[in-house]
Amino acid sequence: MRIIKTSLIEETIYSLTLEAAFALEGDLIAAFQDAQQQEDTPIAKSVLESIITNQKIAKEERIPICQDTGIVVIFLEIGESIFIEGDLDAAIHNGIKRAYKDGYLRNSVADPITRVNTQDNTPAIIHTKRTQGDFLTIHVLPKGAGSENMSKLIMLPPTAGEEKIIEFILDSIQTAGGKPCPPIIVGVGIGGNFELSALLAKEALLRPINDIASEPHIAALEAKLLSKINALDIGPMGFGGKTTALAVKINTAPTHIASLPVAINLSCHAHRHKSKV
Repeated sequence: MRIIKTSLIEETIYSLTLEAAFALEGDLIAAFQDAQQQEDTPIAKSVLESIITNQKIAKEERIPICQDTGIVVIFLEIGESIFIEGDLDAAIHNGIKRAYKDGYLRNSVADPITRVNTQDNTPAIIHTKRTQGDFLTIHVLPKGAGSENMSKLIMLPPTAGEEKIIEFILDSIQTAGGKPCPPIIVGVGIGGNFELSALLAKEALLRPINDIASEPHIAALEAKLLSKINALDIGPMGFGGKTTALAVKINTAPTHIASLPVAINLSCHAHRHKSKV
């Protein structure tokens, strides 16, 4: 049995939250650079150059990549041989509170009805999963509202098939247009039930840009969707171009014989996420 103190978890949440706000992952930056080389129009190239420059300044000067510093989503993978000593939720929230204060990050969390701000960007959205072993993996995903507001979920009939899934996703992205600040990363959840499909779509956003689904038919669907999405000519920040999306990631789960839930969750170009084991 391995004991992990919540004081260590709090410090890890604190550092990951700050790093997510200030620095994008290297694979994402490389994808921006590749996209800029492939774009034909001056405005698309210019927008991507601004995105690349912006993230570089944010990292070097330790300032937020985007003024919308998001609502923090936490994914925990807790090994079955781990005992967590202390109040786990309190440690997570304390780490976030400190990070948003010390990093001068905008507090964006408010009561859904009164709209009164909580003043410290908590509570976070916390998802936990039990795994084998004695490791604790923490994923921090600050999610901005511009892309989150473009999320959609549909309960298709089981006979709908791949054609209707593609139609729903393309219609959703066409409707979103430039609102989610493309180039976007598209998370898709297929299967499970109503709430699990949404969670699958969110979890899909944690996959690396170059990660390919292990199932050949899902990998083929990801590639097909990416091609069709980039043919929509929405382009960087909605100004037109070849790069509407950098990646499509599909996570699936078995579903009821009478259901076909499909959820889509978009991430803006400031795709902020950090992980630590």
